[in-house]
Amino acid sequence: MTHPMIASLIAVYPEIPFQKLLGIEVVEVSADRAVVKLPFRPELAGGGDAFHGGVIGSLLDLTGALAAWSGHDPERGIKASTVSMTTNFIAAALGKDVIASAHAVKRGKELIFCSVDITEFESGKLVANGSMIYRIA
Repeated sequence: MTHPMIASLIAVYPEIPFQKLLGIEVVEVSADRAVVKLPFRPELAGGGDAFHGGVIGSLLDLTGALAAWSGHDPERGIKASTVSMTTNFIAAALGKDVIASAHAVKRGKELIFCSVDITEFESGKLVANGSMIYRIA
């Protein structure tokens, strides 16, 4: 069962100002997993119809963070930040919606190690992947 504080975070996640600016949609969240959709908008493009790399990196970060929170016990702390992040850009999603799938693969005392794949929503073509370390203390 999800702790009420974590359930509240999941519910308001799309309304956090930066996430709202991006226009993310939380598709699914379960313990240690999160799936977030990002609809394409021309304002998010870096050139032509391709998402700007910073948008893809931000999607990786915020989806990994949500996966980290989804399996967290708030009794262990609620101060959080990204410690490190690696993004591998594999292909452009030209004018296409993308979906990020994150998994918290290991939890330490404070550090949560996450892997994230970003694919085109309709075709499933891999756009980017990466890893992040998130800290909650």
